Amino acid sequence: MRSVELYLRDIVEAAGVIHEFMGGVDRKSFTKDKITQSAILHQLIIIGEACAHVPHEFRQRYPDIEWTSIVGFRNIAVHVYYSVNTSIVYATAKDSVPELQGQIADILEREFDK
Repeated sequence: MRSVELYLRDIVEAAGVIHEFMGGVDRKSFTKDKITQSAILHQLIIIGEACAHVPHEFRQRYPDIEWTSIVGFRNIAVHVYYSVNTSIVYATAKDSVPELQGQIADILEREFDK
């Protein structure tokens, strides 16, 4: 079984990849670029899956992170893939992921980089 630390590091890494993929991409070009959409959605799925493996007790210590929503998005992307909204993916990648990356990086520093 993997440690919580590794799952958190997966989240930070996937967020970094999203940041790299989003560099210079505006909403209009994103809606036309199926490759970028797919690549970013894959990283969002990784983030959701990693969050799903973070134990409930650990999540409770950090209630400012929307663990349930992140996992829920992953579940929709995987199981109800046909209903994924490109605008939501773009907004999530552009706005929510950088914030999450910072929050998780802070947790890693507090909990594991001692």
